[in-house]
Amino acid sequence: MKPRHPLFTALFVLIALTLAPALPAGADDDLPHGFADLIAGDSAVVHEIVDGDTVILDDGRQVRLVGIQAPKLPLGRKGFEKWPLADEAKAALAELVLGRRVKLGYGGQRQDRYGRELAHLFTDDGLWVQGSLLELGLARVYSFADNRSLAERMLEAEGAARSETAGIWQHPYYAILDTEAAPEHTGRYSLVEGRVLKVAIVRGRAFLNFAEDYRTDFTISISSQNLKTFAKSGIIPQDYTGRRVRVRGWLRWSNGPMIDVTHPEQIEVLTP
Repeated sequence: MKPRHPLFTALFVLIALTLAPALPAGADDDLPHGFADLIAGDSAVVHEIVDGDTVILDDGRQVRLVGIQAPKLPLGRKGFEKWPLADEAKAALAELVLGRRVKLGYGGQRQDRYGRELAHLFTDDGLWVQGSLLELGLARVYSFADNRSLAERMLEAEGAARSETAGIWQHPYYAILDTEAAPEHTGRYSLVEGRVLKVAIVRGRAFLNFAEDYRTDFTISISSQNLKTFAKSGIIPQDYTGRRVRVRGWLRWSNGPMIDVTHPEQIEVLTP
């Protein structure tokens, strides 16, 4: 067969590209300006709202809005009591994204153990969904060692809502605890404020103690592995000595109330 003329071949390719199916909307779009720390994912339409920080997309994927924790609903868990303002948080998320196309942005681990996407969400007009929920006072910052992107910005948004007593910050359930109140709230995700009295390193683990009796006082615990994460940020445990801090995490009981900390963003220094 006689070979095609190069001009004909070029014209054929141009027509083929013109008639090719368009990529899904947002499939190769960048994230909104100011979010360069994230890696842009694809986009999809939000089909269902599970709770205040979880959605289901029209392609079946479930997305956990990484970096925040909204008030929790029971979702079929036996004996689980609904947290105050859980319905309001779910309604606010629905108002923001239900039926809308959203863009996914990743800043760390992309899936959790349940197979859910761990992503920041952006609406088609550039709205950052996590930031909006925090500003409304309908979520708290809930970052992880493998998902710390935008943590500082989220803490700022949370702080602004708290200063205006918006949403959950009006409710006693979410009140910031002092160290003496901590024992009454073990088993809950809490924010605790106090002054670090001294720091002890025991078998490679750091303990930030807030009173003289380490067997009963509130303590922050940092494992030897997680201390490496702090070191990469230029922080050693002794830096917190004498400082008033706000720490967030799950309160458990171990020689008094304790929060295990995995990364620096869990500890906010309030005074030098």
